[in-house]
Amino acid sequence: MTSKNMGHLRLIVFFTTIIGLLSLITPNTELQIFNLNILQFTLFYVWIVQIIGFIFGFIYQTERYYDFIGSLTYSSSTLLVYYSLPVRTQTDSILLILVLIWSLRLGLFLFRRILEDGSDSRFTKPKQSFFHFLQYWTGQAMWVSFTCIGVYVAMISQEGNTLKSLSLLGIFIWIIGFSVEVISDSQKRKFRKDINNKGKFISTGLWSRSRHPNYFGEITLWSGVSVIAFTSLNGIGYVALVSPLFVYMLLSKGSGIPLLEKSADKKWGQDVAYQDYKKNTPVLFPKLFNNIKNTNSNSN
Repeated sequence: MTSKNMGHLRLIVFFTTIIGLLSLITPNTELQIFNLNILQFTLFYVWIVQIIGFIFGFIYQTERYYDFIGSLTYSSSTLLVYYSLPVRTQTDSILLILVLIWSLRLGLFLFRRILEDGSDSRFTKPKQSFFHFLQYWTGQAMWVSFTCIGVYVAMISQEGNTLKSLSLLGIFIWIIGFSVEVISDSQKRKFRKDINNKGKFISTGLWSRSRHPNYFGEITLWSGVSVIAFTSLNGIGYVALVSPLFVYMLLSKGSGIPLLEKSADKKWGQDVAYQDYKKNTPVLFPKLFNNIKNTNSNSN
């Protein structure tokens, strides 16, 4: 086995181990499926769905369904927990609805985008390597598990029979984040479809206030979900509140922003307009006031 494959294998083991550790955040519950408590079974379900997706994708050498399967896993795993509950609270129902709206919207958006583009450049080389491609799929399993752990644990805890003021605050935060993500995705898609913008970067709309407003929206909406879940957590369940922090770290330090910034610098690093845009526009958290002219020069 080559050193590269060993590196991919280590990450696969790491991602799978993290999922296993998450299963230890076990609320007091007697709910079981196949001798596993409901949280353990759900996390196993998340992992196995990605493995099945990997097998299909590797055999047919396609990445078209990667993001779509990830989004469906969010929805189906949350539905699995919700309909396993003997009693469903208002908080459970709100959490389910918010996850379904977000995941189905994002899944359809990403699936339509890859159908239009024909391929995803992230997977050009990885899908040719068994271990490298498997690394992406197990990474997605960890992503879903870590992001949704607060929702799973809050539902299983069977607390929060009625909505509280904190829950309403969480819903408000989620609405803000979801709106920012949807609007920024829509603005970028419209920008890309205009042939006059080919080879240019986007610096209008929400993209004039943040270089990655869609990611800011995603971090914000999951923060809102955690605020709602907080009202139903207790004991070791509070560990599940790491969810929005994980989303922030992964997007800002891992596979999200760093890769896009590197790609943008490669394309437009010598463009004076882009240099000005980058200098005056925050990478993630939006500025309230716009102080540079919009220069339609590029989109990552």
